[in-house]
Amino acid sequence: MRWVVVDAPLDSSGAGRGEQRAPAALRRAGLLAALPADDGGQIDAMVGDPTRDPASGLIGAAAARRAGAAIAARVGELLAAGRRPLVLGGDCAILPGICLALPPDSELWFVDGHPDFLDGTTSETGEGADMDLSVVTGHGPAVAVGVDGALVDPARVHLLGHRPSTEETSRVEAARVDPRIHQLPAAELLRRGPGAVGVELADGGDGPAWLHLDLDAVDPRDLPAVTYPEPDGLRWPDLVALVTPLARAGRLLGMSVADLNADEDPDGRHARRVVEVLAEVLGP
Repeated sequence: MRWVVVDAPLDSSGAGRGEQRAPAALRRAGLLAALPADDGGQIDAMVGDPTRDPASGLIGAAAARRAGAAIAARVGELLAAGRRPLVLGGDCAILPGICLALPPDSELWFVDGHPDFLDGTTSETGEGADMDLSVVTGHGPAVAVGVDGALVDPARVHLLGHRPSTEETSRVEAARVDPRIHQLPAAELLRRGPGAVGVELADGGDGPAWLHLDLDAVDPRDLPAVTYPEPDGLRWPDLVALVTPLARAGRLLGMSVADLNADEDPDGRHARRVVEVLAEVLGP
């Protein structure tokens, strides 16, 4: 099935950080031609309010909720038409809007350097990208999407490629992760073999699935142009091995890509490398 590329330039800091310019950077790097893919345009998903909501702890709460609704409407429209969206963030705060549009029995393959399981109280920043997986599994501020409860069953979530940290906030975050979520940290993923894990997930479940890729799952030796890099991540060949069977699974509804920071990539070489990798895993 041919991909439809849609831009969701949501930077949940509300400060217009480089993630907001990532979709344009990937397009300049030739993504549409490299796949090839259809152009699905841009969603009105910007958050320009850096104020932290005192009730929910979320930056730009009203703007984030509006952006999520716009993302849900566009993704839902494409899925209803039998199309396969490739949503370009922005940061991981695009995920709640996407999950609003998914069937309730969907599986979520969440490839990320962090668990993204903070909430409005435990997050030091208040960025929606700190708490997107928490929100979609019913453990984060509902104001982010305007819906109470889980958008995705935690037992159908696979958290892949995250790295433990000794920082106190990370320990708090790790303790908050719903025990029903299937976790495979980067070290264990590499030990088992990324390709084998990808095939097992692609073939081992039932029902529809969505693939979310935060590019900070990649080791900063290969991709430093992210906002919150973590060491000891997947190298590019590891990521290709993991994601290829997931991206080609017949039950895949679509994919989102987040967290390329264009401000950290002034000559565009990292955007071009991301395009090369996406063309390898998503191409014919």
